[in-house]
Amino acid sequence: MELKNPELTLTFSTQGGRVQAVRLNKYKTFFGKPLDLFDAQSARYNTKLTTTGGQTVDFASLNFQAGAPTATADGGQQLAFTAPVGGGTVTQTYTLPKAGYEVKYNLKLSGVATTQPLTFSFVDNVRQTEQDLKQNRNHSTINHYLASDDPGSLAEASEKPEEMKITAPIKWSADKHDFFVAGFIADSQPFASGTFNSTVNLADSTFIKTLSTSLALPAADVTSAAGGQYRFFFGPNQFNLLKDVAPNFDRNVYLGWGLFRWVNRFVVLPVFHFLEQYISSYGVIILLLVVLIKLVTWPLTYKTYESQARMKVLKPELDEIKAKFPDDQVKSQQETMKLYTQFGVSPLSGCVPTLLTLPILFAMFQFFPNAIELRQQPFLWAHDLSTYDNPILLPFTLPYLGNHISLFTVLMTISTLFMTYQSNQMNTAAMQGPMKFYSYLMPLVFFFVLNSFASGLTWYYLVSNVVTLAQQALTRSFVDDTKIRAQLEANKVKNKDKKPGGFQARLAEAMKTAQEREAQGKKPGKA
Repeated sequence: MELKNPELTLTFSTQGGRVQAVRLNKYKTFFGKPLDLFDAQSARYNTKLTTTGGQTVDFASLNFQAGAPTATADGGQQLAFTAPVGGGTVTQTYTLPKAGYEVKYNLKLSGVATTQPLTFSFVDNVRQTEQDLKQNRNHSTINHYLASDDPGSLAEASEKPEEMKITAPIKWSADKHDFFVAGFIADSQPFASGTFNSTVNLADSTFIKTLSTSLALPAADVTSAAGGQYRFFFGPNQFNLLKDVAPNFDRNVYLGWGLFRWVNRFVVLPVFHFLEQYISSYGVIILLLVVLIKLVTWPLTYKTYESQARMKVLKPELDEIKAKFPDDQVKSQQETMKLYTQFGVSPLSGCVPTLLTLPILFAMFQFFPNAIELRQQPFLWAHDLSTYDNPILLPFTLPYLGNHISLFTVLMTISTLFMTYQSNQMNTAAMQGPMKFYSYLMPLVFFFVLNSFASGLTWYYLVSNVVTLAQQALTRSFVDDTKIRAQLEANKVKNKDKKPGGFQARLAEAMKTAQEREAQGKKPGKA
């Protein structure tokens, strides 16, 4: 028995009067098969109640009588299931709208005496639907939202059993399958309490994670004249769709935390969806997104480059200090700070603008792996921008790398190394010894980290690097080393008797203290 609209196909079972399977008609798995959010083999939900006489009624053991599907006033479909319980009846009514992913569910007890909350349980064995099994598993979890406006969830990436017990009223609960959601929402009264569990069996190749939910339905709600009013949501994990389902239901789309979530929600998503209206290629949308962000942050980029140019101009003086104090690092640092004060240069002036752009960088790190808009969207050699591109397959598996090489990640790493080289050439004073070594090591580390990340993310970072290099080349034409030298010489005259202040003064004092402690430790008789 089925109810169907353009988005959903619901298959029902009279045993328990329940939804047995849910198919998302507009989606396929990464492997090209129909996308069943769950079916009779992978999931099962059930409801239990205890009458005032102490009788336990298990809906799964009841054979419900199904009525004929009827049309609703708005063009949807309705299907009711009834079963006798003691001297009364249980009625479950499902309403599927003409279009959309929400299913209204009414549960009503007539003539059934009960005062204890009913128990609604849902066991969901998640199947792999995406290319990357690990990401698919790590992004699958149970989220919930309390009636007191407090969201919560089980740990996503944990491979250990997770459990959470909630005694406060709950507005909704949702099983998130990476890019898809099976949610249960209370419209009349909140669920009285809930228990959520997740387990992983790494040896199981059929089910990647098991999610278990138990919710308490208030007896007064389901025994009322109207019955308990609930909704199921079976659909894609898309922010603009979920934000209208229930309060904070859009939190099923993970956009990061704190400032990063704010950047994604109010900056990245609106721009992304605006471009989406006019451009069909998501690879091009990402490119334009980079260009727009770089244009907005160009003043900060210019400040960073200008600071690096000042440091480059001061290189002869810095080299002279190092030659003068080759074995006294503390004295060398003190003289360096003194030099900065004389010429009016701050070693942090180039770092602060860069730090201000980091929220956007980290926001993108959260956005692309969770954006269903990129799912199964091809670009260049990538078949799906929501997962890694794998034009190079290895006949073996390498630690931290897997059995593939992402070409976008390779190109991103090369461009990052080139940017690092240019930056080090501009800032030779700061990038010496271990610091210079680590500056080249980090891009190689990120190659291993990002090799299995969404190709949309590594494409974004690659384009960002290329645009940054172009910005630097253009900025270089506006920055005149001769003029900078003249400005620094003027600062030197102006600051002739000026002492270090602010951060530089504190740093100089810390160096002096460290030098005194070192000298004290070298006195005879000291251990």
